[in-house]
Amino acid sequence: MKNALVIGHTGGIGAAIGVQLQAHGYEVTGLSRTEGGLDFNDPAVADAVLAGIAGPFDLVFVATGALDGAGNAPEKTIRALNPTAMEAQFQINTLGPALVLKHAVRWLPKTTPSHLAVLSARVGSIADNGLGGWMSYRTSKAALNQALRTAAIEFSRTHRHATVLALHPGTVATPFTQNFQSKYKTITPQQSAAGLVNTLLQTGPDQTGTFWDWTGTPVPW
Repeated sequence: MKNALVIGHTGGIGAAIGVQLQAHGYEVTGLSRTEGGLDFNDPAVADAVLAGIAGPFDLVFVATGALDGAGNAPEKTIRALNPTAMEAQFQINTLGPALVLKHAVRWLPKTTPSHLAVLSARVGSIADNGLGGWMSYRTSKAALNQALRTAAIEFSRTHRHATVLALHPGTVATPFTQNFQSKYKTITPQQSAAGLVNTLLQTGPDQTGTFWDWTGTPVPW
């Protein structure tokens, strides 16, 4: 049986991802702040927790993220930029997943196929940004995309069979998006997870370092 690690497995999307991976024959290990003490608000602690994870894992899925920074809603205008809120966004959305990428180098097998996915967001796409706003969230996800793209290049040198992807889950009806669900069409965590896992497992090393949404459609950087 193949082994998978789901980081953020107690959240709405993370829990659904775990169920989907089990349906695809994976033995799933979960790691989160409440189960395992992985707190991306404290990078030193997070680094130590991840260092204690031995692996190996055939698949790693990072399902963490924050939309509000230090209790501040996404900015409607750059005039509302709050340094503390922006820093909080980067800790959760950029630095945390980057630490996972750091440790995943030793978790993934070098001689057999493996997958690593990180939840990003379409609003992190620079090419797709036609509205402005949401400065902290957008930039933290754009920085995440660059970290993932860079890691994918490095992984390809030592893990030729690895596929590393950024994934957009859609607007999922969870507490994460509860303040915005009236403005956007939502999908269930189960719908999102099914699409994300299918997309991930249908890709291979030729697609490593790319960005996809839950329907299997490429997203521009």
